[in-house]
Amino acid sequence: MKIGNIELGYRPIFLAPMEDVSDPPFRILCKRYGADMLYTEFISSGGLIYGEEGSIKKLDISDEERPVAIQIFGGDVDQVREATRIVDRVNPDIIDINFGCPVKKVVCKDGGAGILRDLPKMRNITEAVIESANRPVTVKTRLGWDDNSIRVLEVAKMLEDTGIAALAVHARTRSQMYRGDARWDWLKRIKEDSGIQIPLIGNGDAMTPESISSMFDETGVDAVMVGRGAIGNPWIFRAAKYYQETGIVPDPPSWEERTAVVAEHLTLKCDWLGERKGVLEMRRMYGQYFKGFRNASRLRMRIMEETTREGVLEVLLNFREDEPDIAVPLPGVRSASSRPGRPPAILD
Repeated sequence: MKIGNIELGYRPIFLAPMEDVSDPPFRILCKRYGADMLYTEFISSGGLIYGEEGSIKKLDISDEERPVAIQIFGGDVDQVREATRIVDRVNPDIIDINFGCPVKKVVCKDGGAGILRDLPKMRNITEAVIESANRPVTVKTRLGWDDNSIRVLEVAKMLEDTGIAALAVHARTRSQMYRGDARWDWLKRIKEDSGIQIPLIGNGDAMTPESISSMFDETGVDAVMVGRGAIGNPWIFRAAKYYQETGIVPDPPSWEERTAVVAEHLTLKCDWLGERKGVLEMRRMYGQYFKGFRNASRLRMRIMEETTREGVLEVLLNFREDEPDIAVPLPGVRSASSRPGRPPAILD
């Protein structure tokens, strides 16, 4: 598979753009464990134009992440055009447009999935980005605003005609948010019935090695984009590739590897954001890294009491006597759906 002149190999697996997750420290770890393509957190076009510190910070990329896409969003054509010029100067491999975020504060201004209510404007924004960029432009979107307005076949062809280099589709509508099963049958329909020739990237419920492989097999997508399945689990890319090669799900990382990666993640966070902010922001990651292990709550509680990097590392790397060396069933797990390889639903 190729996006523009970027060769990504056979059945590549991408890290999805996720707010407060897909930052440089986490992207570096995912790249190491086999992610073929990385996406930044989504960045507000208005924030870039007005020099908002958080938006500018999200432009940070490094050569070790490549190929990497910077994703932008916005519902104002002129703002998005100017933001594209700002992004272009950072020299990402790809510029991606977010037409899929379902969050209310984004969609109310025609950003993210809000644009699915105005397809002519979607075209105008896409054309503005392509005209302002000096590199491939891609799009990530959803099936439609709701079940009564699924026009993704038309949208896919329209976007290809504007000149985008690839299309990623989260196989849910905006009204679904993240509820219910992703509707993979639509991915297959896009691939077979829309008439597009550009690569199609599937997203939604690809959360395990088996389900990643199933998405490829069932839908014919050219690449799979992993979102929630990668949170606290950068090893999923390595595991998914091993499963595709052997049909065997590999053993999870050892406790030593897990804690070493968490320690490195913390260190990278502190290097990027400064120690205080890095320690605080990392707190939201521990739950996923250690979820399902005996005594994990005890470890998290002790880590959360620490306010310095060295303090966290001291607790983390010396947590031996209570080492949770085997996973235990997670509470609130329902049976998996009937589709082979689908992950079980986790009830919060």
